[in-house]
Amino acid sequence: MGRLSGLDAAFLSLETRERPMHLGAVAVFQGPVAPDRLRALLAERAARLPASRVAGSWFPSWWPASDFDPAAHVRGYAVSDQRTFEAYVAGWLATPLDLARPPWDVHVVTGLPDDRFAVLVKLHHSLADGAGAVALAGALLDGGMPPSRETTPPSYGLGETAAMAGAVARAVRRPPAPAMLASGGSARRVAFVRLDLADVRQIRRQHGGTTNDVALAVLAGGLRSWLRSRDVEVDGLTPRALIPVNTRARGGAGGNQLSGYLCDLPVGLADPVERLRAVRLAMDANKAGGPSSGAGTIAILANRLPSAVHRLCAGPVAIAAPLLFDTVVTNVPLPNVPLTIDGAPLAEIYPFGPLGPGHALGVAISPYRDAVHIGLQTDRDAVPDIDVLASAIGKSCATLHELAD
Repeated sequence: MGRLSGLDAAFLSLETRERPMHLGAVAVFQGPVAPDRLRALLAERAARLPASRVAGSWFPSWWPASDFDPAAHVRGYAVSDQRTFEAYVAGWLATPLDLARPPWDVHVVTGLPDDRFAVLVKLHHSLADGAGAVALAGALLDGGMPPSRETTPPSYGLGETAAMAGAVARAVRRPPAPAMLASGGSARRVAFVRLDLADVRQIRRQHGGTTNDVALAVLAGGLRSWLRSRDVEVDGLTPRALIPVNTRARGGAGGNQLSGYLCDLPVGLADPVERLRAVRLAMDANKAGGPSSGAGTIAILANRLPSAVHRLCAGPVAIAAPLLFDTVVTNVPLPNVPLTIDGAPLAEIYPFGPLGPGHALGVAISPYRDAVHIGLQTDRDAVPDIDVLASAIGKSCATLHELAD
C-alpha cells in the first residue's frame, strides 16, 4: 500500500491509549446463529481485508504482515442482555488496536434480545475514512458491498491552501459548552438511537432540508434537553460540530480522502422548527462554498503536511481541537439494498468514529433502509448520563415530527 498520506499519518500520530483513533461499526442481524460457524465464515472472508501493518514512526508506511492470520482477528463473545451488550461495545471501542498487526478486528456477539446477534468491526482511521471503512467491511457480507456513488475529488492550489489555513485560524474560539469537554479518562459509554426514517421524511416534506439536516437539528434539540437537565444555561448556546465530507472517487485508493464542514448547532433556540431552519441555512452555506473552502477543511490541510510534522505537532493539535469544534458528527450512508451475513438480514447498523482529543461526545449517523441509526460514544467520566442524552434525541425527533403532521 506504500507510504501513509499526510492525513493518514495525522490519525496515527494522534493515537494515544486514552484516545485511540479507530472507526467502529455495530451491525445487528436478525435470526438464529451458530457462533462457531459464523466465526469460521468471517475468518474466511476476513482474508480479503488488508494484511498490512504500519512500520516506521517519522515516515510511516504500510508493510506486508508475513504472519497474518485472519482467524486471529475474529473473536466471539456472548452477552446476557442489552445492557451487558452496550457495556461490551463500550469496552471494545475503548481498547486500542494492536498496531503491530494489521489494524482491524471483528467480534461476533451472541445472546442479544429478540433472537439477534451482532458483528462488530473496528479498523484504524489511518487505514480508511468512513466511506473506505464501509467498502472494506463490506467484504464480510454475503456477496460483498455494492459500489458507492461516484464523486469527483477536488484539486487544490497554493492560494487555496493559504485561504483554507486562514479560514481555520479565524474559526478558533472559546469552547461554548464546557459540559462537552472530556475528563481525559479512557473509559467509554455508548448508546444506540434509532429514528424512524418515515418520520424523518415527513419532517423533510414539511420543513425542507436533507436527512442529515434533520438529524443535526434533532441532535441539537437533544443536546438542549440534556444540557438543561444538567442545569446548564442553554439560551444562545451554539456548540460546533465538525462534519466530515467524503471526497473519495468510486474505485479510489484506500486511506483517507476527506474534507469537512463546520456547523454551529443551534442548541440555544427553543423552537424545533427554527433549529432545523438554522441548520439548513448553515449547511446550505457550507455546500455553496464546497468542500475545498471554509474552516472545515482541516483534513485537507493535514493531508498537505508531511508525516514528520504530524508526529511533532500531535500534542498541540490535540490541545487545539476543542478550540475549533466541540464534537464530530459523521454521516456514513449505506446502500439502500438488503444486506445479509450467512443469510441473516441486517436489521440495524450503528457507526462510531474516534472520540477526538478533548471531546466528551462523538456522534455517527447511518441511514439504512427504514431507519436512521445514531451511534453515541462518550467519555464515561464526563458524560455518565448518556442514557438521558439518547432519550432526549429520540424525544427531539418526536417533537419535530409532531410539528410536521
